[in-house]
Amino acid sequence: MNTGYTIRVITAQHGGKEDLVTFLLCVSYVILSLPLSPSLPGGYNEYGTSGVGGRAAGVNGNGPTKLVDPLEDPVPGVGTYEDFNTIDWVREKSKDRDRHREITSKSRQSTVALLHSVSDAFSGWLLMLLVGLMSGALAGGIDISAHWLTDMKEGVCLNGFWFNHEHCCWTSNETTFQERDRCPQWKSWAELITGATEGPFAYIVNYLMYIVWALLFSFLAVTLVRAFAPYACGSGIPEIKTILSGFIIRGYLGKWTLIIKTITLVLAVSSGLSLGKEGPLVHVACCCANILCHLFTKYRKNEAKRREVLSAAAAVGVSVAFGAPIGGVLFSLEEVSYYFPLKTLWRSFFAALVAAFTLRSINPFGNSRLVLFYVEFHAPWHLLELAPFILLGIFGGLWGALFIRANIAWCRRRKSTRLGHYPIIEVLVVAGFTALLSYPNSYTRMSGAELISELFNDCSLLDSSQLCGYQQVSCPSNISETGVGNTLADRPAGPGLYTALWQLALALVFKMMITVVTFGMKVPSGLFIPSMAVGAIAGRLLGVGMEQLAYYNHDWIIFKGWCSPGADCITPGLYAMVGAAACLGGVTRMTVSLVVIMFELTGGLEYIVPLMAATMTSKWVADAFGREGIYEAHIRLNGYPFLEPKEEFEHNSLAVDVMRPRRADPALAVLTQEGMTVGEVESLVESTHYSGFPVVVSQESQRLVGFVLRRDLLISIDNARQRQEGVVSASQVVFTEHAPSQAPDAPPPLRLRGILDLSPFTVTDHTPMDITVDIFRKLGLRQCLVTHNGRLLGIITKKDILKHMAQIANRDPDSILFN
Repeated sequence: MNTGYTIRVITAQHGGKEDLVTFLLCVSYVILSLPLSPSLPGGYNEYGTSGVGGRAAGVNGNGPTKLVDPLEDPVPGVGTYEDFNTIDWVREKSKDRDRHREITSKSRQSTVALLHSVSDAFSGWLLMLLVGLMSGALAGGIDISAHWLTDMKEGVCLNGFWFNHEHCCWTSNETTFQERDRCPQWKSWAELITGATEGPFAYIVNYLMYIVWALLFSFLAVTLVRAFAPYACGSGIPEIKTILSGFIIRGYLGKWTLIIKTITLVLAVSSGLSLGKEGPLVHVACCCANILCHLFTKYRKNEAKRREVLSAAAAVGVSVAFGAPIGGVLFSLEEVSYYFPLKTLWRSFFAALVAAFTLRSINPFGNSRLVLFYVEFHAPWHLLELAPFILLGIFGGLWGALFIRANIAWCRRRKSTRLGHYPIIEVLVVAGFTALLSYPNSYTRMSGAELISELFNDCSLLDSSQLCGYQQVSCPSNISETGVGNTLADRPAGPGLYTALWQLALALVFKMMITVVTFGMKVPSGLFIPSMAVGAIAGRLLGVGMEQLAYYNHDWIIFKGWCSPGADCITPGLYAMVGAAACLGGVTRMTVSLVVIMFELTGGLEYIVPLMAATMTSKWVADAFGREGIYEAHIRLNGYPFLEPKEEFEHNSLAVDVMRPRRADPALAVLTQEGMTVGEVESLVESTHYSGFPVVVSQESQRLVGFVLRRDLLISIDNARQRQEGVVSASQVVFTEHAPSQAPDAPPPLRLRGILDLSPFTVTDHTPMDITVDIFRKLGLRQCLVTHNGRLLGIITKKDILKHMAQIANRDPDSILFN
């Protein structure tokens, strides 16, 4: 049966802190002792001209490249990739299968080979253990450091400047319940400078010091990024997604990026900018994984195997960011991974477990929890509350769609105007503006995580928070005072609560606007915490509104039967949690992983249904305005060659409509299997910029033989000129199994059949493009050849498909910058 295309079967599926310091010093030593290039296997440099490599075999299994010398010499650099290019998934998987088959066959011959086989099988689990330990230790250090520097903006501990506010007052016996944050050991900057604790002058001094520290931290962050590691800016998730799809960005996961991102992430979060550390922690974990891959040969030399480890590292990043190991695995599977076999699922789970255990051992928050805002709600939710939960979902979807459009428009303006030439000034202006407006409002002054913790909090009898500023009412005689724990019945709002609500409303508007311009600046910036903060504020406001409505109107039909006077009916903190999930879902379009992260984050297992309802509603509403999440939008903005698995191809075009060359284009540049000289091949390669060339029988017949990559071709010719005798420009280049007969005085031929892919993917000219796009997505292809009755007609690359899809969507096709 002629399906119109041929597919080679591959066994892969696409789916898409004293001890802490010692550990970190050891980790730094390991990192700095590794090779500089994190991306090229075998120790090659960027151009593949040095280092000792393994045998480079073609995908066809014909063994090493055969040159004039009959010995099977390995060719350094063959099988590696250039920067800003896409890997060949099929070739990489084939190389790994050949390597595994060789190890298995040798293991039957000797005990040493058997031990080598066992160590090879165990190396993946050992690597996951190391990634989990290293990522968990770094995350703990980042959490402790960020908390300390954030508190330093308001004061310093006299017992030791390295203590944050909470740790400083832990051992104090002079704290009161109402003023638990005040202790003689902790001094504000006004106390240290003027000796006064209250009054207008003390307020101004504290205000100015807050702004100065914010500007200093942000200046250090952007300067370090700009000077040492430009790739350390931003969230990192869009680029991680692109790298996991097979794209190569040299240095993005290197040791300098890791070191600078770890330091600048602490500084950026401490500066008070509207950003989080959760997204960048995924980048940090992937950097750890990429660096540790160099300790294991099979991951160092195989780009596809390395991407399996990076997929697991993405799960580790979310695990240490939220204390949600299961949610981290699902996040990697749903949101970032392109290639996620079952083996990677198990290893992701193990690595996330190790990372969460490491973080729990460090205990960065001092509450024996993995997260800062662990809460427990005691009152059950009622079915009628689904209406306000869905309302929060609608708000989250609208906010998500609005945020994506506004942020992309601002980032595009940054790229196309002079604003992009002054990143330091931009960061300082935004940081100064943020600090200036944040300090007067206590809810914007505190960090994002503290704000969310405050909003999630369920008011208890001993709570002194302004959000729990209710009027004290006596319990009716007919109502039993048997509550659960410290939970209280619904009460009327007092002056303190009204003040808090006004401050929260102002904080909501401020957060919504400032996050748009903050995300995408040249500092490490995550989006999870700002998005959750917006949703949590909106949810808390709605929750308090519902609570007061039920208190004053408990005789309404909607409250009868389940909300009697004196009962604890409405939990505003639950609304904050649902709102946080809705807004984060609207921005990222996460669903399953988001719900799991939220209940792991809060411990609210019985509130899965409200979370699911709000998250699903948020996604539906946001998708109505555009199916792209924030990370996909930034991938498209940067022009990365990423085929989004969730995007459907609905145009009924054929392969012949998309392939190159087009009718007005020059003929397709091809190589013949024999008859071309080294000089002619070099001339053809130098006059074009293509990544590879089809090999045909002859120029007349155009019958397809195979496909050879430009990089492999150049490296093999250069290697032959340097190491083999008799190879000159007049030497024939042959891709056949047997060299053709030639004159006795002719130079020996250069045989390059070993680098030839004899089974390239092909489709016919009448293959529908929706099928072609599916082949590219599911198999991670770089290019596909188009034939008609066996004759070569043209070639389709991933870039061609992306340009075609951009044209259909009325977007600029030239926005696709890379192949």
